[in-house]
Amino acid sequence: MNTISFQQNLTDEYCYPDNNNSCIKELQSSKGRIFLLFFLSCISMSTVLLNLLVIISISHFKQLHTPTNLLIMSLAVADLLVGLIVMPVNIMDLIDSCWYLGKTMCSLYPVVNYISVTASVGSLVFIAVDRYIAITSPLLYSTRITISKTSLFIVLTWSGAILYNTLFYFFEGHLLHPDKFSQCVGKCVVVQSQSASMADLFISFICPCFTMLFLYLRIFKVARYQVKSISAVECDYAHGHRVKRVNIKAAKTLGIVIFVYLSSWIPFYLNLLSTESLSSMSVVWVVLNWLIYLNSSVNPLIYAIFYPWFRVSVKYIVTCQIFQASSSMFNLFPERF
Repeated sequence: MNTISFQQNLTDEYCYPDNNNSCIKELQSSKGRIFLLFFLSCISMSTVLLNLLVIISISHFKQLHTPTNLLIMSLAVADLLVGLIVMPVNIMDLIDSCWYLGKTMCSLYPVVNYISVTASVGSLVFIAVDRYIAITSPLLYSTRITISKTSLFIVLTWSGAILYNTLFYFFEGHLLHPDKFSQCVGKCVVVQSQSASMADLFISFICPCFTMLFLYLRIFKVARYQVKSISAVECDYAHGHRVKRVNIKAAKTLGIVIFVYLSSWIPFYLNLLSTESLSSMSVVWVVLNWLIYLNSSVNPLIYAIFYPWFRVSVKYIVTCQIFQASSSMFNLFPERF
């Protein structure tokens, strides 16, 4: 963790000029920093916009009220919080390195931060489970996966995320003593010990990653078998060809999901394993966390933009046709795909 110098210097600017124990601002007006802040702000706004479109689409159009889409909406809500709260606060902190939101927000912010991230990961796991059952047991899917069961899964995901992250930062001491690692007023420093990082590695990464990998491999195997068995029947060749295209599309989408997930999280946990502790004041912490946040920007692209119904619903939203009385009953599937 970086130490902070308190040498009096007339050219120094302080976070709180009236406080003798104030931290010094780390002002950087380089073009590179300005471009970075602008770029991150664009990412934050696009994350909010894309996930908001997903939420409006699924909640408004009755044709999209399915168990799978409820899980996608839960994922979009988690990612929306990342773009709406987590990213802007990080951007504000990057401007001059000062924390202006007080001790209470300093203690709560990392909890809210990782509640959103954990809920996003949990939603990804349940989506993988949903797709696994849909492909391996298509005839029993409607009875095994219902709206009520899916709603229960969503409640469990968010409840688990809130409970886990609250306990995590409580036992780490940050929740009760947010100024424990701050040497002056105007900093919000979060330090994660290696022992806690190892526990978090298992709960937040290894378990969900292993679950998704296992389910996706099973999905690929079953989908390939189904395509071969259907295509072997000559009279059902056309049907088999259509199923093959659908399965290949699903396989590609799931492959992108796991690749983005691993690309976002592996660098963060590799760094945790190589250091005794990781401070939120370090540049490495900032870079690795933003890599994780980017997952929230990519998720709506993977789960929504790749599907025709999303493009149709966005058209209705952008043209304000959703304000028509019967808009919730619009047909979003004009043709089979």
